[in-house]
Amino acid sequence: MELKTFKDLIDWTRTLHHHMATCLAHCASEHQEERARILLDYLATHEAELEKLVTAFERESDVKALKTWIYDFLSHKPIETHRTCDLPYTHMGFDDICREIFDFHDQIIDLYQNLQDRAEIPEAREMVENLLNLERHEAMRIAREVGRMQDV
Repeated sequence: MELKTFKDLIDWTRTLHHHMATCLAHCASEHQEERARILLDYLATHEAELEKLVTAFERESDVKALKTWIYDFLSHKPIETHRTCDLPYTHMGFDDICREIFDFHDQIIDLYQNLQDRAEIPEAREMVENLLNLERHEAMRIAREVGRMQDV
C-alpha cells in the first residue's frame, strides 16, 4: 500500500491490526501450549478491537487532516510483522509472543511519534497525537493484561 495521505496511514494501520488479529487467532487454534493459546486468543481479540477503534477514529477525523500529504513517510523504517502469517506464533513461547507484540506496537508508536513531530498543519498534528495516544493506551492495556496472565 502506498501511503500518501494521513487517510492512507489510518487505512494501513487498520489493515495491520486486522492482519495481526487474524494471524493471532489462527495461531491460537494451532498452538500446543495452553497458556500461549490463551494469550494469543486475548491478543487476537484485542487487535480486532483496535481495528474497530481505528475505523471509528477515521470516521470522526477532520477531513482536512485526512487529506494532508505525508511527505517523509518513506524515510521512516517500515514496520516489521509476520505479513504472510505462516503460523509464526505457534512456534513461540509465551514470553516470545509478548516480545513480538510489544515490538509491533512500539513500532507503530514510534511511527506516529515521528509523524506528529513533522505534521505541518494543526489538524494533522492533533489527529496523529490522538492516534499516538490511542496506540499508547492500548499498548499499556495489553501490558497490564499480559502481566496478569504471567501472575497466574
